[in-house]
Amino acid sequence: MSVNTNQPKANRPFLKWAGGKVRLVDRIKAILPEGNRLIEPFVGSGAVFLNTDYKHYLLGDINPDLINLYNCLKQEGEGFIDYAEAWFCEKENDKDAYYHWRDTFNQSHDTRQKSALFLYLNRHGYNGLCRYNSSGKLNVPFGSYKKPYFPRIEMLNFAKKSKKATFVCCSFEDLMDRARKNNVIYCDPPYVPLSDSANFTNYAKQGFGLDSQMQLAVKANKLSQRGISVLISNHENAVTRELYQHASISRFPVKRLISCKGSSRKDVIELLAFYSAKK
Repeated sequence: MSVNTNQPKANRPFLKWAGGKVRLVDRIKAILPEGNRLIEPFVGSGAVFLNTDYKHYLLGDINPDLINLYNCLKQEGEGFIDYAEAWFCEKENDKDAYYHWRDTFNQSHDTRQKSALFLYLNRHGYNGLCRYNSSGKLNVPFGSYKKPYFPRIEMLNFAKKSKKATFVCCSFEDLMDRARKNNVIYCDPPYVPLSDSANFTNYAKQGFGLDSQMQLAVKANKLSQRGISVLISNHENAVTRELYQHASISRFPVKRLISCKGSSRKDVIELLAFYSAKK
């Protein structure tokens, strides 16, 4: 399927996110069918949510910090944006300040403060990573950026669009079980790694190993038999070719933008596995 390169500029998420889908939204939209609700069990930065036009959205993630941030923004709008902006100043763009606020984030039980700090750490931390240790503590190092960008416009756009959305923290299985007739599901799980060093599955305390990848593929196939279309993104390799053998596959090269060395950011092959709803 051809992709229209003359589309309007995509709405950008306000978070940096490994594997974000801003550059692929046209390809994804070209496959997603119509429906009355889009369900995303791995909402991430929300790029697909921001660039589609369904009547309703059910958006989930296993990361409670991410979902709490989205709910704070939805509920408070500009008031929360003003609150979060206080951390985006010269005084807080400092290594000692960053580690102070990272410790505060890891110890805090104040949802509003922790949500604002999640944004601060995302924009000031190294390479926009979201990474936790085995104890569930965020451990991304300081990024040393000259002047981190405060995404006010992007947050306002997100807050406006979120009126059509429900954000929940739960497993992908639980969220997909909520699908009903005329719903559409888009899944952007942690990818099958191309190598051990490329594994981003520790973005939440729970990993996402091969068993989880298999469970997702099986559930997608079963839902399609019930009349619910499911689209899944992943790397293209021998593992995913086997996993998605019952789906229609689209393959294309993409450039990896989150990497330790800019010179090593090479094209890789991604796929979109589409499980079309059976009538």
